[in-house]
Amino acid sequence: MATFTIIIPFYQKQAGILQRALTSVSSQTFQDFDVIIVDDESPLPPDQDLAALTNEERARITVIKQKNAGPGGARNTGLDNVPADTRYVALLDSDDVWTPQHLQNALDSLTSFDGDCYWASIHGGEEFYYHFSMAELAKSEEVVRLSQAPLLMEIPNIASVMLKNWSFLHLSCMVIGRPLFEKIRFEAELRLAAEDVLFFCDCMMAAKRVLLCDEAGALRGEGINIFHSIDNDSPQFVRQQFNTWIALDTLETRFSRRPGDVASIRSYKDTARRQALWSQMRQVKHRRLPQFGLLAKWAWRDPGILQSAVQLAVGKLSR
Repeated sequence: MATFTIIIPFYQKQAGILQRALTSVSSQTFQDFDVIIVDDESPLPPDQDLAALTNEERARITVIKQKNAGPGGARNTGLDNVPADTRYVALLDSDDVWTPQHLQNALDSLTSFDGDCYWASIHGGEEFYYHFSMAELAKSEEVVRLSQAPLLMEIPNIASVMLKNWSFLHLSCMVIGRPLFEKIRFEAELRLAAEDVLFFCDCMMAAKRVLLCDEAGALRGEGINIFHSIDNDSPQFVRQQFNTWIALDTLETRFSRRPGDVASIRSYKDTARRQALWSQMRQVKHRRLPQFGLLAKWAWRDPGILQSAVQLAVGKLSR
């Protein structure tokens, strides 16, 4: 029996990234855990990084290989294979690293305050300037402080707060209890989009208590993963925006009885439409064909994108 099962989806092109993450796992002050690594048909298999571990470290690890299903699909495979006697699941991206007290802080918080959903703060370099800590969140939101060292708090309407800006949340700082990891899964088909935000929302709404810890649980890494090289001119960008719109449309149904939240979600949906259309206008400017097939699929699902296209065209002509 292990208190924690740690799930790491693995898709990397750079050696040493996974070993760095696993070193941070082995350095935890709380040591009652096992590890599931889901090899999501990674271009670089995990074998080389695993070979650098000690026999004791390797004995805790189960590697599951699967056809590429994206990060959400890999995490779902991990969740489907959690041992029956595990108490909590902790998520870690393969290019991030944990701080040594992460699991201990999570366990202390969850057991002391009868919680089943927990996030710590995440820190990162200049590339991840948009992340902010739980202490910063407390400056702008109504919070209930549960302890001071470390600062632990809860927010009565956490799901609505998340919709304003979810940059205080990250999967590598998330721990969930059995009532959540037994039934909640990622929308795996929404690759490169907001499947993590949907997962956050579903966990928040199903949790009996959500706890937020200001102490850093993880540091953002800079591995070469599935998100790198997807910019506004990438062929994958429109797919990413379409999937983001689908995720937001699904999210809207979760908040259907909260008009203020629905308005925020619809604003985000409009942003996804506009970003996709601007990227296709740049394609035309550079004498490349737009992605007509995907745009037609989007328009069939969401007639609103046609209205956005007209508004952009009128605005461009008026200038």
